[in-house]
Amino acid sequence: MSLLDCFCTSRTQVESLRPEKQSETSVHQHLVHEPTPSQLPPSVTANAVICSTNVSHYEFQVEIGRGFDNLTSVHLARHTPTGTLVTIKITNLENCTEERLKALQKAVILSHFFRHPNITTYWTVFTVGSWLWVISPFMAYGSASELLKTYFPEGMSETLIRNILFGAVRGLSYLHQNGYIHRSIKASHILISGDGLVTLSGLSHLHSLIKHGQRHRAVYDFPQFSTSVQPWLSPELLRQDLHGYNVKSDIYSVGITACELASGRVPFQDMHRTQMLLQKLKGPPYSPLDISIFPQSESSMKNSRSGVDSGIGESVLVSSGTRTVNSDRLQTPSSKTFSPAFFSLVQLCLQQDPEKRPSASSLLSHVFFKQMKEESQDSILALLPPAYHKPSTAPPPASPWTVPERDFSDETDSNWEF
Repeated sequence: MSLLDCFCTSRTQVESLRPEKQSETSVHQHLVHEPTPSQLPPSVTANAVICSTNVSHYEFQVEIGRGFDNLTSVHLARHTPTGTLVTIKITNLENCTEERLKALQKAVILSHFFRHPNITTYWTVFTVGSWLWVISPFMAYGSASELLKTYFPEGMSETLIRNILFGAVRGLSYLHQNGYIHRSIKASHILISGDGLVTLSGLSHLHSLIKHGQRHRAVYDFPQFSTSVQPWLSPELLRQDLHGYNVKSDIYSVGITACELASGRVPFQDMHRTQMLLQKLKGPPYSPLDISIFPQSESSMKNSRSGVDSGIGESVLVSSGTRTVNSDRLQTPSSKTFSPAFFSLVQLCLQQDPEKRPSASSLLSHVFFKQMKEESQDSILALLPPAYHKPSTAPPPASPWTVPERDFSDETDSNWEF
């Protein structure tokens, strides 16, 4: 079995990754849209020194999630030499299939070469025996999905949606310009730091349009997407036909994510795959509050195990006195007023014909985002409750890489993805 050896953002060494894999992802030598160091988030530039591969340098606070088919545990920890809170994802490589190992390799390589403030960062990657450790910044607000469940069960305000989507689309535009399709845009893959920085995660799902130095118009790689991610997928990804798909499939997912943020619920979540595809193909783009695309059963409103998106666990949030989803939640999205600009953005993204959808870069100039400014992180913080900054007082788990795996039902959406 091939294992991933030590890797830090300040180094270029990834010893056990096959050289041909590195050249294939190209890391293309097409990463020409790389921000200057001054454009990188302060949290990254200030703490890039966290490259320790000594496990004793990390003091575990609490487990905040599980995922990757329950192969990965996610922990809040403190880097004791600097006192910095970090997120540690620990994966049992011995139980990973070859496909899973390739996904881990992809995420590690790409996180090393991507340099953009709105793309998730890995500080250090190393192995402890057969366990892969990934050290990354602690995102105090967790994911947008966690914010919905904990603070905004009936959906977010349009202003907050604008701030979150703007950061996510900026990261997406960077990926597209460098020839990558994300293929898993959703609220749980949008993370928010304590200082209001929005970043995209889920790098293991990325697929390159560039092969042998040539950028292709479409790709035909149709992995077996789990049912949990299908509500966000574009019609062309679900059809899996000879037309293939391209970066515009991500734009469709942005539209679904906008609906998710607006209502607090995932469109199409309870539909059978065939019914979902027919619903997506049959008519005009949906509005953010179109009742027909939202789940109608009580099962869709069950609380998930929180923190699975490398953010923060519900046990911490609840102890802070925050509001959570309750059983009295209405079966239909709450009534809200959204601007014509927001409806326009959603309709553009949800066009059935990919060619009619805007590019990520052109979406950033949409009238919906005109109120945004580069210093928008301050406006996000004004719309959110205070971020979590202190770890739980619960005793740290002993040797988390030896903790027996626990079974979390698929219904709880415990699908933190590497």
